[in-house]
Amino acid sequence: MSPLWHFLAMVLASFVLFFLIIRIVVGKQEFRRRITMIILLSILIVIIGMLFGKYGANYGLKWWIYYPVPMLMNILLPPIILKMGLKKTILYLFLSFLSAPLIHIFFSFFWGWTEYMPFWSVPHIKTIF
Repeated sequence: MSPLWHFLAMVLASFVLFFLIIRIVVGKQEFRRRITMIILLSILIVIIGMLFGKYGANYGLKWWIYYPVPMLMNILLPPIILKMGLKKTILYLFLSFLSAPLIHIFFSFFWGWTEYMPFWSVPHIKTIF
């Protein structure tokens, strides 16, 4: 499978996971009430953030630009835009920090796709059995 399909699958997985994290954090009623804002926020943070990270790296931006910008968008924008209180912000940050390693572990372990977090080696399932 081509790297483009890897990237699209990882974007989709990240989008779904981000959407679920926001749903868990803000609760059912607020999620429904603010669904349009949440969809726009998801597109901005996940899709545009991942495109910025991928193409920033490919087109020669320094790592301290293409890596922290999407990360800071992910950390700062949801609590600010969704006006999360302290408890919701802490829960959001905890879950969002877990999401990237979980996605990386999933794709690396089951499919051997290591580009989500290339600096962290996870063995492919075929190498274990």
